[in-house]
Amino acid sequence: MLTTVLRGLAAASLAVLPLTLPTPAHAVETLPLSEAVSRLPVDAESRDGYDRDAFKHWTSGDDPADGCHTRNEVLIAEAVEPPTIGPRCRLSGGIWFSYYDQVEVTSASGLDIDHMVPLAESWDSGASAWTPQRREAYANDQGAAASLVAVTARSNRSKADQDPAEWLPPAGEVHCRYVAEWVGTKLRWNLSADEAEVTALRETAAGCPDQSVTYEPAP
Repeated sequence: MLTTVLRGLAAASLAVLPLTLPTPAHAVETLPLSEAVSRLPVDAESRDGYDRDAFKHWTSGDDPADGCHTRNEVLIAEAVEPPTIGPRCRLSGGIWFSYYDQVEVTSASGLDIDHMVPLAESWDSGASAWTPQRREAYANDQGAAASLVAVTARSNRSKADQDPAEWLPPAGEVHCRYVAEWVGTKLRWNLSADEAEVTALRETAAGCPDQSVTYEPAP
């Protein structure tokens, strides 16, 4: 009798176990921009030892079978009107909208793929301690729409490796979106921010009361 009761209790505990499991480690989170800024780890930055080649890109992309590297996969995904995809993933035609400067672009060659948080800035903010494999994953991250952005070459090169304390998009109406995507990318990859950067982020967030940040921690 006792054995039967114990078995029944064990079965009952197993039946309710899924209801008591902890929240998944990589759960998507949405929060107000000002709160998201407050979650950034604050630390001094260092560029010692930085080498762009430490971030392998572009790789074969999310779908190696499609013959397109990461750059072209992003271009295809972000096209307003899709381009024609030729042999070896050569792109022709298509229309894109560069949100940094509000410019319509009709040739893939006129676009850069911007790392929302530049490679050098990520190095300064914690990526220097990563493995080569994690830096490669960061440099080719298509797991979040904001990580890699198709924008005009001119706006991307104007930004270079600057953070929001030094550069914001020329189109003022997109500053809230840009800062939210910057903060979301840093939270996704657990990157820190320095004091000047955090001050600039807080100042922008103060003018964006309705802006939220949605991010999922990188695997």
